[in-house]
Amino acid sequence: MESYEDDQKQQALEHRYDCLLFDIDDTLYPLGSGFSVHVTQNIQEYMIKKLGIEESKAPELCVSLYKYYGTTMAGLRAMGHKFDYDDFHSFVHGRLPYQMLKPDPVLRNILLNVPVRKVVFTNADKAHASRVLSRLGLEDCFERIICFETLNDAANKGNDPVDGDDRKVFDIDEYTTCPDADLVLPRTPVVCKPFEEAFEQVFKIANISPRKTVRKLNLHYEHRNSPVLHFYIVCMLNQCLD
Repeated sequence: MESYEDDQKQQALEHRYDCLLFDIDDTLYPLGSGFSVHVTQNIQEYMIKKLGIEESKAPELCVSLYKYYGTTMAGLRAMGHKFDYDDFHSFVHGRLPYQMLKPDPVLRNILLNVPVRKVVFTNADKAHASRVLSRLGLEDCFERIICFETLNDAANKGNDPVDGDDRKVFDIDEYTTCPDADLVLPRTPVVCKPFEEAFEQVFKIANISPRKTVRKLNLHYEHRNSPVLHFYIVCMLNQCLD
C-alpha cells in the first residue's frame, strides 16, 4: 500500500518535473550483468584490428578517450582516426550477446506508472538501443529514443574533416602524462553526452524544458525489491525531490 510519503513524492514529481531522460547501458539493466564488458571488449578489438592501435595500449587509451570525450568513438575521431560510423557500430554492437539481457517486468511496471514523459537518450546507435529495449521488454515504455543518429549526421559516415584532413593522429598519451598549458585537446565532430551541446539539442528535438527535466538517471538495482522502489529507484530523482 502506498504511504503518505510515497504520495507526496508522486505529487512533487508530477508538479516539478514533466520529463525523465534515461540512459540505456548500465542503467536499464544491471551493471553487474556483464553485458557492458562485451561492449568494451569489442571497442578495444575494433581499435586494434581496424585502426592499427597497439594491443597493449588499447585498454588505457579506451578509458582516456571515454574520460575526455564522453565516448571512445568520439575520442578516436578527435584524435584523427578515420572510420565509418556504421562500421564501428556494427562491429561493436552487432556482435553482442543480447541473449544475456532478460525481460524486466518489475521495471516495466514502474516505468509505465511514472506519470511524466519518459525519453531515452543514449550515445549508442538506434539499432543497439532498440534491441536492448526489446530484450528488456521496455520498448513501449518510452516516448522516443534519441540516439547517435539523432544528433549526428549519418551521411558523414565518419568522413567529415576534423581540423584538417591531413593532420597526424594526436597523441593523447603525451597530453595526459605531460600536461602542457598551451596544448589543447582537439575537438571531436561527434555530438554526445555528457556535453551541454548534446543536451541542448535533445531539449530542442524533444521539445522539453531543461528546468523540468531530470537527466542522468541511474537505477540502483541493489534496491529493486525495496517497497520504496516505485518512485525513487533513481537516486538523483530522490535528491531532486527533497
